[in-house]
Amino acid sequence: MTLRSIPASMDPTVVGQIDAELDRVQREHRVTVRLAVESGSRAWGFPSPDSDYDCRFVYVGELDTYLTPWPTRDVIETPLAGLLDVNGWDLAKALRLLVAGNAVLIEWLTSPIVYRGDAGFRTDLRDLAGEVADRNRVARHYLHLGTKQWSLFESNRSLKKVFYSLRPAMALRWLREHPQAAVAPMHLPTLLAECELPGTLLSAVAELTELKSRTREMGSGAVPGPIAAFIEAEFDCAEVAFPKSAYQDPARVRALTTEFFRAETLSR
Repeated sequence: MTLRSIPASMDPTVVGQIDAELDRVQREHRVTVRLAVESGSRAWGFPSPDSDYDCRFVYVGELDTYLTPWPTRDVIETPLAGLLDVNGWDLAKALRLLVAGNAVLIEWLTSPIVYRGDAGFRTDLRDLAGEVADRNRVARHYLHLGTKQWSLFESNRSLKKVFYSLRPAMALRWLREHPQAAVAPMHLPTLLAECELPGTLLSAVAELTELKSRTREMGSGAVPGPIAAFIEAEFDCAEVAFPKSAYQDPARVRALTTEFFRAETLSR
């Protein structure tokens, strides 16, 4: 089954340009785009009127590109064009980063906005991520990302950075409240809905989100108290709740990802 999920709020002209760019990538680079999603603030659930379109994709090359001592690049980057930002990873790169604890691929797999993709591929890759992703490493990814953005906010007071800190903090909270899971939703409203949170925080987030939705440039200012307290508390808690760890069974993780990669490349 082919995947396609585009909100009516997105500019159809820009969506058409993304479709054309993905077609061009497949044709010129001799690859198959297996999944292409929106990965920026539109998919996170807090876009501004002038938010970029951040299309990210996972692709598989032709078999001969993997059967050579001279491998090609494992990233395809297209030129920025206005609000358009379209880039992708080779499946092998995506799997290596997944195993290393990078949560980016996980987020692509949970994006609510899908430009194109194969439903079976996404389901199988989600299942694999659930098997091989290390909870602590994924959480440490969010902790590093969030504390960096929070530090930037404290230095320039840009309210945009508040959201870039809040979403990782919410992912950390979600992981703590779902101790059997390693894959957290990327969509901020979903994270909020699936956690036990005080009403004061939910109200503050709703007000700030509404402001961002109608303001082209949020500017700088003080962050609402409930949000600041939540962010700082979650980052402090995560340092203890998600310690640095080594994989307990690296051979199994490599075997599972290798099997998935071979199946996908040989099926082309």
